[in-house]
Amino acid sequence: MSKISFLAGAGLGYVLGARAGRQRYDQIKSGAQGVWNNPKVRETVSHAQDLAAEKGPEVGHKIAETATAAAHKASDKVSSGSDDSGDGTAYSGSATPSGFVENPAQS
Repeated sequence: MSKISFLAGAGLGYVLGARAGRQRYDQIKSGAQGVWNNPKVRETVSHAQDLAAEKGPEVGHKIAETATAAAHKASDKVSSGSDDSGDGTAYSGSATPSGFVENPAQS
């Protein structure tokens, strides 16, 4: 039943959209361009871009630190053979799991 409702809605939307045609498309496009060219909108976009450029390196550094700490924690957990699975089995492989590369910054 829900598929039939979806298809009926999609068909109705298509028919109504086709009837609106190019004229309505041009109206929507013109309105969007008017909003985009509004000085307040341009100022807000510029401010957001400047803020992203300013904070980007700091956020990137924090993400890298967090990822490195998580990788070390996981590596330590694997190498110590701790078992959090609850099934009594422990990992007995190498300290660096297959597919992982040691951090060259730590060497």
